[in-house]
Amino acid sequence: MAGVQPLELRVAADRRSLTVAFPGESHVLPAEMLRVMSPSAEVKGHSAAEPATIGGKIAVAIAALEPIGTYAVRIVFDDGHDTGLFTWDYLRTLGREKDHRWRSYLEALAARGLSRERPGRA
Repeated sequence: MAGVQPLELRVAADRRSLTVAFPGESHVLPAEMLRVMSPSAEVKGHSAAEPATIGGKIAVAIAALEPIGTYAVRIVFDDGHDTGLFTWDYLRTLGREKDHRWRSYLEALAARGLSRERPGRA
């Protein structure tokens, strides 16, 4: 069953963040975070045991939003990535866990010798 639909999805003028508003809460999610935490097979892997850590996405921007039924949105990034479907529940979770997930991502980059500025994948 689909989660609660957002009241608003708004891409910032500079295309570097997405505001997602739900009843009683609103989250600003950076494009870089959305890109590196995309729910696509490229990022998530084909099983929970094989998630990828992707670097070099500090300058990525949101090129477009494409609604998918009443349960999700496809975010098209300016680096060509467009295969992740961001469900309302996943966007809400990213917003609520933003600080924790971002710290974990930065730790994973460091552990793998990657950076936000230099393209790379592990």
